[in-house]
Amino acid sequence: MNELKTPKTPFSFELVAQDGDARAGILHTPHGDILTPIFMPVGTQATVKAVTPAQLKELEVQILLSNTYHLYLRPGAEVVAELGGLHKFMDWPNPILTDSGGFQVFSMGMLRAIDEEGVTFKSHIDGSTHRFTPEFSIAIQEKLGADIIMAFDECPDPQDKAYNVRAMQRTHRWAERCLKTKTRPDQALFGIVQGGIFPDLRQISAEFLASLDFPGYAIGGLSVCESKADMLATIEVVNQLLPAHKPRYLMGVGTPYDLIEGIYRGVDMFDCVLPTRLARHHAAQTLQGRMNLANAAYIRDEGPLDPNCSCYTCTHFSRAYLRHLVSSKEILAATLLSIHNIHTLLELSQRIRDSIIDQRYSEFRQQLLQNLQK
Repeated sequence: MNELKTPKTPFSFELVAQDGDARAGILHTPHGDILTPIFMPVGTQATVKAVTPAQLKELEVQILLSNTYHLYLRPGAEVVAELGGLHKFMDWPNPILTDSGGFQVFSMGMLRAIDEEGVTFKSHIDGSTHRFTPEFSIAIQEKLGADIIMAFDECPDPQDKAYNVRAMQRTHRWAERCLKTKTRPDQALFGIVQGGIFPDLRQISAEFLASLDFPGYAIGGLSVCESKADMLATIEVVNQLLPAHKPRYLMGVGTPYDLIEGIYRGVDMFDCVLPTRLARHHAAQTLQGRMNLANAAYIRDEGPLDPNCSCYTCTHFSRAYLRHLVSSKEILAATLLSIHNIHTLLELSQRIRDSIIDQRYSEFRQQLLQNLQK
């Protein structure tokens, strides 16, 4: 930790090292420094499923996410604000990022209408009607009080070019409105690049948003239904155009392969619900592939989940015990597997960071990819 420096402003990003396009940096925030590249666990409703804040601290999680759409519906942004904001509400002292609710409005909320001003939708909880505008999304996020907040964007099918043109243009206009609306100096607002899998649209979007001088940028609209090749090609186009001195965040992506290849192409930040979702479905994520702990082959297996892993789960419990918890439908199974899955991505991020600083990431990447294919 001796490499950390005291920031001169509430938010700043410094590059520590670069190996090809891969970057190691430090993102300074009011609630602490974030060493990049970094994986960010998702705490959708102000909780990372099956894992306590104390366990997240023990895992050395540097930043986690919460969701504007879900927290708006319940308990309500006003309730969170009255109770001291998200950090106090969920007893989390480190940085938090909230998304704008845009993805959820378009994917979960029963969409009724979209126009230039915003989106009208029905709640997935009770069918009640609600309306999000760029201004309203920012107001909610300011009440929630996260360190990093996101611009409200339109999330189209990444393979429909005509729709992507309209959605991208609207996303740009909404980004300008978000910037004008934001009032809190202790929050950093990130813009979101859209444009589907189309290089010309992604170039237009990246260049336009870069001109607005956001403190950070996200690559949105990926990890939906496009191929891995299209995702990686899109990352390459966007990252060549975004400002080098600003952090880059690939939204909703979080397998070991995604981190390895995304970092190789210049991504600094990742998030995904996958580690805890896999855990709830009895799966462990390792750097050699996934393991299904419901498999009868593990009934008498005395070995750790991953012999190369130093997490609490792997250093205390056998595969046989985890298989027993899974087959008995014990809640502890989700907790122990979540701890392991999150640790795997955090440890991977740190090892990649070290290799970038040592100028050996190209070699390390090949080693990691070979292990994943075994």
